[in-house]
Amino acid sequence: MKTAVTGVTISPVNMNERKELGLRPGDTVRVHQKIQDKGKTRIQIFEGLVLARKHGDEAGATFTVRKVASGVGVEKIYPLYSPLIDKLEIVKRAKVRRAKLYYIREKVAREIKRQMRRMTMIGSSTESETESAIRAAAEAKALEEAELKSKEEAAAAEAEAAAKIAEAEAAAKAEAEAAVVETPAEPEVVAEAAPVAEEVPAEEKKD
Repeated sequence: MKTAVTGVTISPVNMNERKELGLRPGDTVRVHQKIQDKGKTRIQIFEGLVLARKHGDEAGATFTVRKVASGVGVEKIYPLYSPLIDKLEIVKRAKVRRAKLYYIREKVAREIKRQMRRMTMIGSSTESETESAIRAAAEAKALEEAELKSKEEAAAAEAEAAAKIAEAEAAAKAEAEAAVVETPAEPEVVAEAAPVAEEVPAEEKKD
């Protein structure tokens, strides 16, 4: 049987006040935590959902707080009577039917996967000035090479067309010359001279 120890200070904080707070799973709490930073003390606020309470109200009692920061789930386990907790506030309460709300982790993961299915792929990225300059130079070089290639292709197409035209003209000329050679020449007509009548001497006529 355990007996209460009297006259022993377990924690410098007001333990009765923390007990009467009645912290339980399902509560949304705001924890004001003291942080030692380079010899100075500052207050950091961590607000989230209480997933679990362990060890009741005894000296080693703890509670687990979870929140989502920048899309990443963050959990912290705080001792209930820790002197590093400057202030503990309950923002709101929710009625739950479990003593431990660890299923919230899987539920959030399923929701994230569901949202990922609805997302579309985007090709955006961050780059430095040097990388952007290199990329711009590469794009300009590629564009110049494409223009040069297109000009070469156009010149080659024009030369090919001119060669085809010259070949067609040569073939037509050759066909015309062949037609002239094959045409037969018309025969030359020679006119025959008319017979010349011989003159009869006058003496023969008298006889």
